[in-house]
Amino acid sequence: MSPVNVEQEAGIAITGRDANGSVRKSIYSKITEDGWALWIGGFLIAVVLIISFVVTDFKFTSPVYQWSDSHDLLTKLLSAQNLVLIAGIGSVFTVLSLVAVWLSGGSPKKYVAAFVVVYVLAIISLMIAGNRFISSYGIEYVVFALVIGLALGNLNLSPSWLKEAARSEFFIKTGLIILGTSILFTDIVRAGLPGILQALAVVVVVWFFALWLSRKLKVDDEFGVILASAVSICGVSAAIVAAGAIKGDKKKLSYITALVLLIAIPMLILQPWIIKKFGIPEIIGGAWLGGTLDTTASVTAASQLVGPLALKAGVIVKFSQNVLIGLAAFLIATWWTLKKEQKANAEKPGLKVVWERFPKFVLGFIATSLLFSFLIPVETTKQISGFLNSLRTIWFALAFVSIGLEAKFSDLVKTQGGRPALAFTGAQLFNIFWTLLWAYLLFGGILFPVPEIR
Repeated sequence: MSPVNVEQEAGIAITGRDANGSVRKSIYSKITEDGWALWIGGFLIAVVLIISFVVTDFKFTSPVYQWSDSHDLLTKLLSAQNLVLIAGIGSVFTVLSLVAVWLSGGSPKKYVAAFVVVYVLAIISLMIAGNRFISSYGIEYVVFALVIGLALGNLNLSPSWLKEAARSEFFIKTGLIILGTSILFTDIVRAGLPGILQALAVVVVVWFFALWLSRKLKVDDEFGVILASAVSICGVSAAIVAAGAIKGDKKKLSYITALVLLIAIPMLILQPWIIKKFGIPEIIGGAWLGGTLDTTASVTAASQLVGPLALKAGVIVKFSQNVLIGLAAFLIATWWTLKKEQKANAEKPGLKVVWERFPKFVLGFIATSLLFSFLIPVETTKQISGFLNSLRTIWFALAFVSIGLEAKFSDLVKTQGGRPALAFTGAQLFNIFWTLLWAYLLFGGILFPVPEIR
């Protein structure tokens, strides 16, 4: 049995090896990457909630990344208070992730050194994107984090030990747990039936089209499922969910995540320009952006260039799609188990097999969403949402730097003759036109009255 299979059998997602290349095992090796993401994300949320309940007048301070000139750079961004806050968060993240890596058999010394570097690069990407001139073009930190990672990884500027902390899935899963605190069902209800219908129409049709196109281009189904989920639901997050549901190849996942971010760059710039150039109504433009751009952050950045109504419509539509992550994970795990595993052996797949394939971190996402939607007081949510969002953003920035370090441009052409990249691009183009059609039908007063979004 190969080392990879040994790790998969043991459920080890965060691994380490000794000098001979053997997998290190510990009593905690059965805790998977999903499990550690749940523990860390849940711990951070719990601590913030406890502080807010115990010290009712405590004000959470988030790091400042926005600046416009040299004066802001020195007095806000690089002020002692801001740098200490950033370093403090970094220290907490280092300790929490180190515990997970160490107890899973990783090398603490190598990981700490590498994580500090990746963390600094992530913060730099946030600071660059925080410049008023740059942010006015809708270019967000995701782009800079990816570019920094790609430059270091593809120009051979990064030492091999740096990849010890390039754990994109682990970081983004942890961030997704925290993201659940901002996905409120009350916000989705405000959009009414049009928002929900658009999310369903886009996700279902685009997913099947993307899988059909992948098969037409002779891309294997494992690639096709990850690709289809990324295009139709919410980019990198959905790709990770789908890969977890089918126990997909990590290299294929890395390939798709790099594609998602690379293609998102021109979309971020061109779509707001098209909305203004062709006079697309603001609410329709926002719904279009919310259904096509792959992250809430990118939807927010692009929608802000269009107008306040576009921003609200875009975020609500994106939230509606994000909520489908849990349902998609269950359906993909069930379909893959029934259709694929049954062909591979005579074993009759049941609910136990589906449960084993279901990505457990999604449960954390759903749980936090339900908790903050129905149990946490609105006042408390308002008090802590900004700080939690800042923590989530840092985890995502760490993930996107890691994706860049892991991805190779040559792989985009070499892997299956570049067909997955072609399938992804074709599916994304279909997604753009299909979503625009439904944005007009549902938000343009054709099938329903124009939603009153305040």
